[in-house]
Amino acid sequence: MGSGLITVFLPIALAIIMAGLGLELTINDFKRVRQHPKAVFIALFCQLVILVGIAFIICKVLALPPMLAVGLMLLSASPGGPTANLFSYLYKGDIALNITLTAINSVIAAFTLPLIVNFAIQHFMENGQNVGLQFSKIIQVFLIILVPVGIGMLIRHFAPHTAEKLNKPVRIFAIVFLVSIIILAIARDYQNLMTYIGQIGLATLLFCVCSLMVGYFVPRLMGVNSFQAKACAFEIGIHNSTLAMTIAFTVMASSMAAMPAAVYSLFMYIVAAIFGTLLNRLEKKEITQISPKTYSKNLQ
Repeated sequence: MGSGLITVFLPIALAIIMAGLGLELTINDFKRVRQHPKAVFIALFCQLVILVGIAFIICKVLALPPMLAVGLMLLSASPGGPTANLFSYLYKGDIALNITLTAINSVIAAFTLPLIVNFAIQHFMENGQNVGLQFSKIIQVFLIILVPVGIGMLIRHFAPHTAEKLNKPVRIFAIVFLVSIIILAIARDYQNLMTYIGQIGLATLLFCVCSLMVGYFVPRLMGVNSFQAKACAFEIGIHNSTLAMTIAFTVMASSMAAMPAAVYSLFMYIVAAIFGTLLNRLEKKEITQISPKTYSKNLQ
C-alpha cells in the first residue's frame, strides 16, 4: 500500500496530530480525573480490558490470518483519536471529559500497547517470529506517542497565545496531510486494499460497532449520565488509527499489520456519525415521552 510513501510521511503526520493534541492539553486536564473518577475509570476499563477482549474474540471467531489478527489487536490497544473531541462537540457529549480521557489514554497506551502487541504476536504468530517488540522498539513506541504531545504541552504552557494561534491551523494541516497520504497510498495500491477489505472488512466493522456500543452502554449501565457516556463512546470508538498504522509500518516493519487500522479508518467516521445521530434521536424520544408525564404530574 505505497509502503515507501507511508513509512516516510505517516510518522510526520502522526507527530503533527499528537503535537496538535498537546497544544490543547494542560496539567489540569490530567487533574480533572478527580472531578469525574467514575466515568474516567469505567472508560479506561472498557478501552483497555473489554475492547481488547472483544478484538481477541473477533480474531478467533473469524479465524483471521496471523498478521491481520496482530494488526487488529494493535488497533484495539491504540488510544482514542483526537477527532473524538469533534464528535463529542457535534453530538452533545462532554468535551472536557473527552480531552481528559485522550490525555490519560495516550500516556497509558505508551505502556500497555507494547504489552498487548507482544501478547498478540506470541499467540497468533508461529514461534512469535521476529517482529515482536523488543525493548528498543518499546522505547520507540513510547517516544512516538509521548514526545510530540509533550512538545505541544510545553508550547501551550510557555506560550499560550502561540498555542491558541497554532491550534486550529495545525489540526487542519494534520487532517489534510493525513488524508492526502491515504488517498495517494490507496491510488498506488488500490487492488491490494480491496483484497484486504475482503479479508478484514467484516472484522473491523464489527469491532467499530462494538467499540461504540461498549463505550456508551457500559457506562450507562454503571450509572454514568448520557452526556458523559457519549464522550466515552466516541473516545473508545474513534481509535487513533494513525498511531496503529505508524507503529505497524515503522516499528514492526509490517504493512499487513497496518491494514486493520487502515480499513478501520474507512468505516470509523461513518459508523460514529450514524451512532451519534441514533443516540440523539433516542434521547429526543425519551424527552418527548417523559415531558407529558411530568406535565400531568405537575397538574395533579
